[in-house]
Amino acid sequence: MSRKGKLPIPLPKGVEVKVSGSEVVVKGPKGTLRQPLHDGVKVHVEKEQVHVSVEDDEMGNFHGLFRSLINNMVLGALQGFEKKLEMIGVGYRAAVQGRELDLQIGRSHPTKIPIPESVQVSIEKGTLITIKGCDSQVVGQFAATVRAKKPPEPYQGKGIRYAGEYVRKKAGKAAATKK
Repeated sequence: MSRKGKLPIPLPKGVEVKVSGSEVVVKGPKGTLRQPLHDGVKVHVEKEQVHVSVEDDEMGNFHGLFRSLINNMVLGALQGFEKKLEMIGVGYRAAVQGRELDLQIGRSHPTKIPIPESVQVSIEKGTLITIKGCDSQVVGQFAATVRAKKPPEPYQGKGIRYAGEYVRKKAGKAAATKK
């Protein structure tokens, strides 16, 4: 049994959870999320709380996992998730064109990334990218995809990084001196 899995998930006002067959549906002001359940995992709602249980101890590794997934769905449907990325480098900039994110990151051609349907992207000052959405997995994966296009390099620190991420810099080559 999982210690985390035993904890009930409190349901805030405005969020509704329904269990239909082998799927959990969470509706809230930010959107609707669906999560298919594994065969041995049971979910039931009572007294403004969601309880997750498993049939036997062999399914114990799914206990905490599904409790965390459903908790993230409740939080996402209520307030949403947000990731911020910074672009550091001369001439680096971003723009949103329709449902595509256009990155100018020092290549000879623009890099265009399609934006998923459940994600909103906004650009501040041309170099600060804000990614918002109700599904934490989609928001995190899209942020990781954008960062992977030009990760920060260790010598000058140029590239795309999460806001507040620390990039440890290496020392460059030392000039040789003649004796």
